[in-house]
Amino acid sequence: MEKVPKDKLLILFDGVCNLCNNSVQYVIKHDKKNKFLFAPLQSEVGESIIEEFSIDSKRTDSILLYNPEAKSIKIKSSAAIGVAKHLGFPLTLMVIFYIVPNFIRNWVYDYIAKNRYKWYGRKEECMIPTPELKSKFLT
Repeated sequence: MEKVPKDKLLILFDGVCNLCNNSVQYVIKHDKKNKFLFAPLQSEVGESIIEEFSIDSKRTDSILLYNPEAKSIKIKSSAAIGVAKHLGFPLTLMVIFYIVPNFIRNWVYDYIAKNRYKWYGRKEECMIPTPELKSKFLT
């Protein structure tokens, strides 16, 4: 995906999910090194990356972390930990969860993802970034 600069990481998120949108706002606030860009899964960029990595969006539908330099993608709990790793102390301590087997982490992740609309609600359309934040979002 040539739209993503090599020195950035792209967080793909469910643009209609309130939990996901609140998480994006949290990351923006704590991204002191300006490491992240964002795009809804429902965007052209999101759909392009989903297709490029042959991701089944019915099975993985809430967060992806794309690294353009490594041309790699992390999904589910690995994506969440990968994001936390770049947000400074104390969030960097979340990397300790890499020692938990992937199937256990993803079971917890999937449980939250499955219930996110019920617990946090959903929007009718994707979040529109403010003019100040527009440069952090790809479409």
